[in-house]
Amino acid sequence: MHTRRAGAGALLIECADGAEVEAWRAELWRRRERGELAAVEIVPGARTVLLDGLADPAETAGLVAGWAPPPAAGTAQGPLIEIIVRYDGADLASVASEWEVPVSQAVERISGTELRVAFCGFAPGFAYLTGLPWPVPRLDTPRPRVPAGSVALAGEYAGIYPTASPGGWRLVGSTDAILFDIDRDPPALLAPGTRVRLVPA
Repeated sequence: MHTRRAGAGALLIECADGAEVEAWRAELWRRRERGELAAVEIVPGARTVLLDGLADPAETAGLVAGWAPPPAAGTAQGPLIEIIVRYDGADLASVASEWEVPVSQAVERISGTELRVAFCGFAPGFAYLTGLPWPVPRLDTPRPRVPAGSVALAGEYAGIYPTASPGGWRLVGSTDAILFDIDRDPPALLAPGTRVRLVPA
């Protein structure tokens, strides 16, 4: 783990992998809840955690250097959200072919795996879900428009498009769940650390 300044009031923690990111995210959230860390935002990424809104990033770096997430921190149980999915995606058959299994077994793999929100980005409400041990390559040519509610896979991640947008992920299903609602508190349905199951409709 390494830290470096990121602007006037932020600190970036660089991690070895996603498991270390989750361990630090959970530990930093706990420290903030106990009043040991004064950060406005704790933002996990694929290999980093950003602490923003710091009064003194150098002092915070010194504190962080003396902390170490316990080995079990990355497996802390977050809330579980079940999302109802119609497994009707245009790329479901190609995903099954990539995995060398029947389509029905591909659905069982996806729906039977408990996923976790690693981080959010790309669009408001878009959560990168980890936990599937079978990576899937992105499309060679991205689609110019992916419908809102599309459930998709790419690389080691699963995700759900909160709004219509271009995208190169492989579409395996769709959902009516509202991923982002500005009038909801919090607006995003899926936050880092949340456990997710993609339950067949």
